[in-house]
Amino acid sequence: MTSTLTSPSPVARRSASRDTSASQRRRPTRIQRQRASHDQHVLGRYADEQGHAREVIARGGAAGSTLVVDRDSATHGDPRLVAHLAADEPCENAALICERYLEHPVATRRRCRLLTSEDARIAPFAESADGSVDPPQGEAQPVDRRGCLYRLELVHSGMSIPELRWRRHPPHAGGVGEVVSAREAVAALESYEPVCALTLGGLSRRAGGEEVSTAVLRLELARVRESPIVLNRRLREVVLATVARHELSMSEISLRCGRVKRDRRGNESGETSWLARRLGLLPEGGHSDPTPWIHSDVLALIARRGLGLSPREVEL
Repeated sequence: MTSTLTSPSPVARRSASRDTSASQRRRPTRIQRQRASHDQHVLGRYADEQGHAREVIARGGAAGSTLVVDRDSATHGDPRLVAHLAADEPCENAALICERYLEHPVATRRRCRLLTSEDARIAPFAESADGSVDPPQGEAQPVDRRGCLYRLELVHSGMSIPELRWRRHPPHAGGVGEVVSAREAVAALESYEPVCALTLGGLSRRAGGEEVSTAVLRLELARVRESPIVLNRRLREVVLATVARHELSMSEISLRCGRVKRDRRGNESGETSWLARRLGLLPEGGHSDPTPWIHSDVLALIARRGLGLSPREVEL
């Protein structure tokens, strides 16, 4: 018996044609694959305190914006928001921000807040539904050592118009934020930046506007800048490093500053508790937590007499 070949029916041909065209539509083209690869690319790499490999990437965001994210290289977990660039920013800015970011100490980098799903849905420099204001280019929203997030927000305080103020949000979800002064935010972070830069940027964007009050925030920024009470973190770091190198002891530094105590036999030694309180290592009397502040005159005394340094070398 001879077998014969028959051509497929018109219905079968149409079905095969539909299947082929459908598979072509589902399969991404080379241009689509290239475009997807450009939506997310690595800007830089480094190792964290535990030696884990991490990478800084740029990925597409809402309205043509760009998210600069620090994440684990292997798992892509623990994503941290480094910056959120607007659509009109040059693409080279992401690389510049990454370079600047990697220049900071590793511990400072870890202060960037966790990336959220909301970040992919909002455009930078826009006010969200809760009145928060996105930070300027290259600046992440500050987070203190307890995990609390600090944001500039529009606060309704009983006036006819809202105020631009700092608000502290707890690390756990669902917590209620509280209004804090710029000085309180600086104290919690033990750093003037990025609070001062974000405050100045927020005030600049509101310049000339009458729909938002910025009077209180302006006074707070002036107080931080002009107050003789300054942060003691840099002084503490220098003193502890000096002691660790066995160049001077806490007692010797206190003696040089004229802070002397005597035991029952009349032996003199430095009043180390005084120095520890000034450095923010011990709390002041009646307080439970050490203070992050020190008077600039006392800072200068410890720097010049105690350490033999210029006060500028121990100031932030």
